[in-house]
Amino acid sequence: MAQASLRFYGALNYFLSPRQREQTITHHFDWRASVKDMIESIGPPHTEIDLIVANGESIGFDTIVKDGDAIAVYADSDEAEIEPKQRLIPKVNGAPRFILDTHLGRLASYLRMLGYDTLYRNDYPDDELAQVSHDEKRILLTRDLGVLKRAIVEYGYYVRTTQPRQRLSEIHARYDLATFAKPYTRCMSCNGLLRDVAKSDIIAQLPEQVAASYDVFRQCLDCGKLYWKGSHTSRMQALLDDVLGL
Repeated sequence: MAQASLRFYGALNYFLSPRQREQTITHHFDWRASVKDMIESIGPPHTEIDLIVANGESIGFDTIVKDGDAIAVYADSDEAEIEPKQRLIPKVNGAPRFILDTHLGRLASYLRMLGYDTLYRNDYPDDELAQVSHDEKRILLTRDLGVLKRAIVEYGYYVRTTQPRQRLSEIHARYDLATFAKPYTRCMSCNGLLRDVAKSDIIAQLPEQVAASYDVFRQCLDCGKLYWKGSHTSRMQALLDDVLGL
């Protein structure tokens, strides 16, 4: 039976069993495997792999693994001293756009609060998540490794942490959210853009206490939801200050 040796570096060790982490793995195979398929059969999704080096040469996902190959797999291509490098994670130009799976509703609200175009439903099927991510060049954030391993998904990330506030910190560390943040410009409920609206135009929709206490309002262009700087605003700003330094 043919065999290849694989070593995973950096954040990719998260997807390995404890006995495999930071170790050279001997992988036996009797099938014609692309390096993408072989790597994903061990654990890490292709969306988090930036560089693969086989026998000292940078290769792409479609390369067929041969008997005796020595393969190094990197989450960050800068960790490898080799040239030329074939970087495998596509570059995101401008502000990233996201699509999130059903497990990440609170994170979706936080990303919208920061002004990021973020699609979320609590009933997205995996097929649709993958297809929309591909068609609209959106970063797929998920807690489901299976959907990230679908071949059509180009941009994706597996969210490690379970607490919503920590998840926002994790995504900020990954995508530098502070760079393109435009807080309070999107509806946290539906992702629509907000516009300033005159109080006189919407006063009939306001609770009596709100109408008496506030004069500045914004309204979602899509769903019509109204926003004003209530007591919740200070809590939201404290979160942004803490996580992003905004």
